[in-house]
Amino acid sequence: MVQIAPYGSWKSPISTDMIVSDAVNLVDIAFDGTDIYWLEGRPKEGGRVVLVRPDASGNGIDLTLAPFNIRTRVHEYGGGAFLINDEVIYFSNFADQRLYRQVEGGVSEVLTPAVALRYADYIYDQHRNRLITVREDHTADGHEPVNTIVSLSLSLSSENGGEVLVSGKDFYACSRLSPDGTKLAWLEWSHPNMPWVGCELRLASVLPDGTLGEAELVAGGLRESIYQPTWSPDGLLYFVSDRTGWWNLYRVKDAQIEPLYPMEAEFGRPMWVFGTQTYGFTPDGNIVCAFTQNGFWNLGILDLQSKILSRVIQPYNYIANLKVSGNRVLMIAGGSNKTTAVVEYNLSSGEMRVHKLASTLEVDSGYISSPYAVEFPTNGGLNAYALYYPPANKDFRVLDGALPPLVVRSHGGPTSASPALLSLSFAYWTSRGFGILDVNYGGSTGYGREYRERLNDNWGVVDVDDCVNGALHLAQQGLVDENRLAIQGGSAGGYTTLCALTFRNTFKAGASYYGVSDLEALARDTHKFESRYLDNLIGAYPERLDLYHARSPIYHTEGLRCPIILFQGLEDKVVPPNQAETMYEAVKQKGIPVAYIPFEGEQHGFRRAENIKRTLEAEFYFYAKVFGFEAADQIEPFEIANL
Repeated sequence: MVQIAPYGSWKSPISTDMIVSDAVNLVDIAFDGTDIYWLEGRPKEGGRVVLVRPDASGNGIDLTLAPFNIRTRVHEYGGGAFLINDEVIYFSNFADQRLYRQVEGGVSEVLTPAVALRYADYIYDQHRNRLITVREDHTADGHEPVNTIVSLSLSLSSENGGEVLVSGKDFYACSRLSPDGTKLAWLEWSHPNMPWVGCELRLASVLPDGTLGEAELVAGGLRESIYQPTWSPDGLLYFVSDRTGWWNLYRVKDAQIEPLYPMEAEFGRPMWVFGTQTYGFTPDGNIVCAFTQNGFWNLGILDLQSKILSRVIQPYNYIANLKVSGNRVLMIAGGSNKTTAVVEYNLSSGEMRVHKLASTLEVDSGYISSPYAVEFPTNGGLNAYALYYPPANKDFRVLDGALPPLVVRSHGGPTSASPALLSLSFAYWTSRGFGILDVNYGGSTGYGREYRERLNDNWGVVDVDDCVNGALHLAQQGLVDENRLAIQGGSAGGYTTLCALTFRNTFKAGASYYGVSDLEALARDTHKFESRYLDNLIGAYPERLDLYHARSPIYHTEGLRCPIILFQGLEDKVVPPNQAETMYEAVKQKGIPVAYIPFEGEQHGFRRAENIKRTLEAEFYFYAKVFGFEAADQIEPFEIANL
């Protein structure tokens, strides 16, 4: 029987225990011959990342056992933490950041010295029996770490941590060896650029002794972003460039750069982590590729002779990675009604096979909200984009005229995007009577370079405007209660949240997850990869210190008028805990309801099951107290100052 109850107080079968019970985070995938592998992060094991291979029955076999945790901290965000070649596994271990080698079923052997060196993005050089990798050297205390491309001999001792092949720039990625082993391509860039702002694709000959000849510039620059250089089986160099304003495919042929299929779509993504891919080559010389338009990912096959792109009809609208081996395509994929999974697509038969689901829980669709795309007007006569998840619970309805509370979600990055993905965390809210607006504000990826650059010099302005205007758009349409608007976000999204609560009066409550409150402190204290990120988003530091202070919520707490809850990992090196602690004390002194929940052992982003569970419940409990409704669940209380 359908019951009548206020929004927010609906009883839902989607519990936090259910969300974390068997869920894993699918991190990366790989082929090795005919075998497939994937990395899965396990909240139930404290976030440990494990390498898995299916057996003959399709059941996953753990190949790396505790305490090994396959994660690298190069650029702090990592990625590209493992390589498999002829059943030999090479991986970075999170605890000591050393590189290990393991034959399947055997004992792991350490390859690098016990000093402050980190490694990522491995390739195997079969011509010289060595690995080529990005190395980040933290041995000089008090100085910025040094990034290089190095080789690690697999037949000789690597006590020095590798022989330097390329140096001199601040950052490197994507070193790729030609099939005949005679040329090495790579990406490089320096402060203040991020790779999606501008980087260079370089190419050099590999000399007989394994060192490199003089490097030449292939493509890229200060205002051109290059993504995923890859050699085709016949020895041509391919890459993705946004030189037209969209990340499109190119190749180098007869010493000329040739566009392959110009279109207003993105065949690349921001290179926050190593190892991501959006295309690969088929045996007949064509390209299988993933690309995004209007926030939705597609799978296609590009015929390199006719230059015709054929879209593959398939049930997923999100593709996070893509690998091709023979007629098999492996990808991490998901959709608005499908959980993320390791999926294999057979080019010959057209069959789709799921190897691993991020969650095996089956939830009645009557409790799942189906999102729809929203395009809405924002400042400057422009439009912005979002996904709206309305309340959904088949067991409840409300009295006519009642409107739901809304949580506006501001994604991290900020150079990132929110995809349309089935999220039990979102369903936790919508099945209890909340609406969620997931905003792809100006600065988000997937909508071309011009949209991405809206945030240049305007972080804390454009993103906030778009979140505010998205919420007001729904309220004006009569879809949500304008008096119960909340905003939340993590990292950069936490900064947007704090700015929206400090500099605007639209929202009545908010939740910041490891969010930035002091831009100057972030510019001074954060890690190398992001240490000059704000030059593009705010302005040069310290020259524009005025802007850093003007847009830092911590200096303008007089503008805060509504309750806020702050969540923080105490081992966070990206946004240190003092940012949340300082904000908490300032808000507390104002007499505004505020709560602060720190977590031991968590870094930038929460990986442990008990902490993921706690944050969901605590944020819901906080809004229940602020908005004045009774939660249907028993939630462990916590201190809310000034309430």
